[in-house]
Amino acid sequence: MLILALDTSSEFGSLAVLQDTAVLSQQATAPDEPYSSSVLRQARALLDSAQISFEQIDLLAVTGGPGSFTGLRVGLTTVKGWSEVWGIPIAAISGLQAMAAQVVHLPAPGSFVASVMDARRGQVFGGVFRLQIGESGGIERIGEEILAAPEEFAAVLRSHSHTQSLSAVACFEPALIAPSIGRESLDCRIEVVSRVLAPFVGQLGYAKALRGGVIDALHLDANYIRRSDAEMNWRVDKLLS
Repeated sequence: MLILALDTSSEFGSLAVLQDTAVLSQQATAPDEPYSSSVLRQARALLDSAQISFEQIDLLAVTGGPGSFTGLRVGLTTVKGWSEVWGIPIAAISGLQAMAAQVVHLPAPGSFVASVMDARRGQVFGGVFRLQIGESGGIERIGEEILAAPEEFAAVLRSHSHTQSLSAVACFEPALIAPSIGRESLDCRIEVVSRVLAPFVGQLGYAKALRGGVIDALHLDANYIRRSDAEMNWRVDKLLS
């Protein structure tokens, strides 16, 4: 299965081409250029370098959230266009899942891993996952991904640790969560993972496709978790009116 994977959830975007789970080519996007003007050109260059045409792509894998409103919208709109033009199915993948997939040592049976990324405004996006073993692989999410203060997310991890052990917390910046993990006295390692998420998005997309979890352009949507400023301001205006 040939897969084109795209991540535009943050300023550190990336693309990758995979054959099943093997990464054939990958590229980090330039942080100083808007996705709206760079994604199509970079995708074409990536496919050309791998000597692959769009007609050969079997699956599109894309980060569906959480992350930047603008970045996610550009990435999802781009993938919707590709899907409609070429008739390619889509696997939407959580960026937090793609972070958890980078935990290099499999946790002990019954344990879990967590991922956390900066959501700005003193908050984090967080998720809890259990790695699945087997031919289809993948990562099972435990509960919902959340938006919370770091100390609140650490308390969530503490509550999960009452029934199963926390193996690791995947993050880009240890300072984001390490102090809160320490205050909760959680016995786990902090694992710094790559911001280049597209290869892992592609691998998770492959596993999801094997399980029949693909969708079409019509059903692709973002998982922002946090409401946009416009929506929050609209809700406040409605309450005050």
